[in-house]
Amino acid sequence: MQRRRQSASSLSLLRWLLSCAIGALALGALMAVHVFSFSTVRSLSDAFKLPEKCEIGCRRWSGELRWAQEFAPPKLFKLPTFTQKLGGAKGVLQFKKLWKPPSRRDFVPCVTPSSSYLPPSDSKGYLLVYANGGLNQMRAGICDMVAVARLINATLVVPHLDKNSFWQDSSNFSDVFDEEHFIHSLSSDVKIIKKLPKELKGTTKVIMQFRSWSGVEYYQDEISRLWDDYQVILAAKSDSRLANNNLPPDIQKLRCRAFYKALQFAPQIEALGKLLVERMRSYGPYIALHLRYEKDMLAFSGCTYGLSPAEADELARIRENISYWKVKDIDPQEQRTRGYCPLTPKEVGIFLSSLGYPSNTSVYIAAGEIYGGDSHMAELEARFPIIMSKEKLASADELKPFSHYASQMAALDYIVSVESDVFIPSYSGNMARAVEGHRRFLGHRKTITPDRKTLVRYFDKINQGALKEGKKLADTILEIHKRRQGSPRKRRGPISGTKGVQRFRTEEPFYENPLPDCLCRRQESQDWNGSLAWKTSAVLHKHGTGQ
Repeated sequence: MQRRRQSASSLSLLRWLLSCAIGALALGALMAVHVFSFSTVRSLSDAFKLPEKCEIGCRRWSGELRWAQEFAPPKLFKLPTFTQKLGGAKGVLQFKKLWKPPSRRDFVPCVTPSSSYLPPSDSKGYLLVYANGGLNQMRAGICDMVAVARLINATLVVPHLDKNSFWQDSSNFSDVFDEEHFIHSLSSDVKIIKKLPKELKGTTKVIMQFRSWSGVEYYQDEISRLWDDYQVILAAKSDSRLANNNLPPDIQKLRCRAFYKALQFAPQIEALGKLLVERMRSYGPYIALHLRYEKDMLAFSGCTYGLSPAEADELARIRENISYWKVKDIDPQEQRTRGYCPLTPKEVGIFLSSLGYPSNTSVYIAAGEIYGGDSHMAELEARFPIIMSKEKLASADELKPFSHYASQMAALDYIVSVESDVFIPSYSGNMARAVEGHRRFLGHRKTITPDRKTLVRYFDKINQGALKEGKKLADTILEIHKRRQGSPRKRRGPISGTKGVQRFRTEEPFYENPLPDCLCRRQESQDWNGSLAWKTSAVLHKHGTGQ
């Protein structure tokens, strides 16, 4: 009896030890799977992350971490975290292809002035500037006025920002931009002061609307003559006042130094912008989608496809009531057919899916309020559930200092867009052009520009039931866009056959593509001494322009 009890006790102990061993093995295997999965995805994500150092002119603000991280964004942690499904070696290659930037072909920023470039000469007078338009229209105009001030030997007064645009933004220059940095970083180029001297406030000013897309001769000959009679020239508008092409190399480089280096955002904007980037990167690589499906754009362009009759009427009334929008009667179907309309959220969803991005891709919406709200966003969100925005990434307290100022909110979107792994604009407006050019300057980061004119034909066939989504459509869209991903190419000149002002209008804007003026081959950059014979055009011609 005693021997049976000992035998039973030994058996029970053996069973217990066996159970513990099996449990330990199972737990170890489970942990190994999780660690392997995390490390695999993380290493891929890190390979495509941009450097931790912000490259859009960020400076660490003394209160950055204290104020920016106190408030946990409430909506951020309610969303599930998705892991890329790699699916073996083929999946890894596909993952890399989706996020891999185009080859920069050894092009680097090349903005150092030549040896013949001298400090600013004695000022002949003061240039006042009233920048007009939205944030990025004003940014381009301000940088052009820096160059104009150099050309006419003027002291530039810190520009006034547009307070009468569609957005009615009351921001001053120092609310949006780092004023001190702007003044000091351009001190070797142009003298800049914050305000017009008191003794000159009552003096007679000549108010000018400089001729659009003008060259050096216009400013040095016609405008400089005004100093004979006036001490102050007031530029009533700043947009498109300087030519895109055929300006002296040192003037073009000055424009780039102003746009990409001197005109930084205010420290508090850059601090929150950097934090938004970090929060987006917590999801892995991300797409910044400039979804220009906003009330002002739809009203201005007359694009009403997919809208209700009531919404179309509202947009028509807005267009009619804004006096400086000259074109009132617009055919929405013609606009859409010619590719002049922003893609709808639904169309963007089809486009992203056709490019191969899976539904667990994180997408940042760089835009203001989407017209129609949830009713128009539903189909895009159904395809891509991780739709983020500054309002979702930041708490109400974090956004409060900026929320009533359209230009400051747009600056946050600009920062997140420039630093994104992939940037896709649904419309080629001022924001899209500025971000694309900035990404080219920083190393030709991946920017996919939709061919809207071609795409709408396929979208219409889908709506008519004549075409289905699938591999055939995906292959077609990929083929159309394989040369529209932001690789180096020379800036486009005017369309053949155009004349006069229209000829300048058809040129690619300077800040959309700063090559060849501000980008050159690495060896050329090292050899630059002010007398370098530019070989960029020949190199591009030899190897093909690409995109």
